[in-house]
Amino acid sequence: MPERGVPLVVVAGVDVRFGSKAVLSGVDLVVHAGEVVSLIGPNGAGKTTLVRVVLGLIAPDRGSVKRAAERIGYVPQHLAVDPTLPLTVRRFLALAGGNDEQARDVLAEVGAEEVLESPVQELSGGETRRVLLARALLRDPRLLVLDEPAQGVDVGGQAELYGVIRRVRDRHGCGVLMVSHDLHLVMAATDRVVCLNHHVCCVGHPETVSRDPNYVALFGARAAANLAVYHHHHDHRHDSSGEVVPLDENGSRHG
Repeated sequence: MPERGVPLVVVAGVDVRFGSKAVLSGVDLVVHAGEVVSLIGPNGAGKTTLVRVVLGLIAPDRGSVKRAAERIGYVPQHLAVDPTLPLTVRRFLALAGGNDEQARDVLAEVGAEEVLESPVQELSGGETRRVLLARALLRDPRLLVLDEPAQGVDVGGQAELYGVIRRVRDRHGCGVLMVSHDLHLVMAATDRVVCLNHHVCCVGHPETVSRDPNYVALFGARAAANLAVYHHHHDHRHDSSGEVVPLDENGSRHG
């Protein structure tokens, strides 16, 4: 388990241009071990491009990217599988290098062990996201990069999925970089928010960002005023196996 607080990826002063179009300008981003960072911004703001820079798929035109995380797990927005291809979840995870025991373990960790023998094409939106997360966990990643992790999942399922992501972070101590448009739930699920619109508009704790003038200018006064910032009351902790351990009112472990 990586030491909490260690920088896993450091993006400094990054510019990316596609032809004459500036997609990223002077972007800085740091993700530490043990924290969940959410990257938010409007469509076309450069979020996916920044993720590709973090993953090493795009070399910036200017600036630097330092990766201390030797293992990175990536969950893409979409899973495209030929509908005629006979592919079960078991086989899908085997193709990613997991044996049967590992497949069962990672599916159990994300709460999807019951889909092991299901055809991938028949999974619901929420099941698909959990299976993709399970596949990423096969790498025992130090850094998880999740591109729209709640894509195609209903609101109730999104809240559950973000809970799974936080438990994964708690258990493994990994850093998590999430890209999302789901501002309300992201604000509840994250430790730090980076608001991007080709450059970094604002960054900080969710509650601070929700009041930042740059955030208001980007998403509108009404959206900012209606944004519910949820406070997570820590009445429990997670042990090394990921199990919930209740705390008493002084923050001490019960039992």
